[in-house]
Amino acid sequence: MSVLETARALPDVEELRRRSQALAMCDAIISPGWESRYYSYDSRWNVERGEHMASMRNGSGDEYSIVFSPAGVYIRGLDHENRRDPALFDDVPAVFAAQVAEPAFSAGANICLWRETGGDRWHGRGLDDVTWLFELLVDGTPEAYQEFAEDYYEEDVDLGAVTEVFTLRPLTDALVRRLNPGVTVAYLADDIAEIDYPR
Repeated sequence: MSVLETARALPDVEELRRRSQALAMCDAIISPGWESRYYSYDSRWNVERGEHMASMRNGSGDEYSIVFSPAGVYIRGLDHENRRDPALFDDVPAVFAAQVAEPAFSAGANICLWRETGGDRWHGRGLDDVTWLFELLVDGTPEAYQEFAEDYYEEDVDLGAVTEVFTLRPLTDALVRRLNPGVTVAYLADDIAEIDYPR
């Protein structure tokens, strides 16, 4: 996919938020140790600015960050083996200046996407060959996550349970144990709060 095709394929802001929360919750259940997770969601990323952040990191230097803010949504992605474009942020609206300058994103980026509050579409700029970073977000299906998770975590993943999490159904011990027999809802309480997953 090109950057523009990826921008056109992204869902609206609230659906993107729901997909990000579902990815993070599934990962939190399957992989209780935060450091080995692929997807995360922090509803307390910047309380002062009213920001949430969804993120992906694959442990090999590739990552993305999605900042949900009152101004809209700002996305930066980094494929660490690809070049950086010094003009990457030239078209990013000034309302996202704080996100562009965020110290936590100092590793850089080679793709960025954004959508202002009230806007009717996504905009983007960057390298077409790094759009793979957003494949699961664009697909947005439980089947796509199941395929990813079985490959990444090297274990069977219950599609029915993933589907329930993707609908943001409140968690029960029975549901959680279908994805990881070793955890409970109580054990996941901090993650549920951080992700702002429905209770």
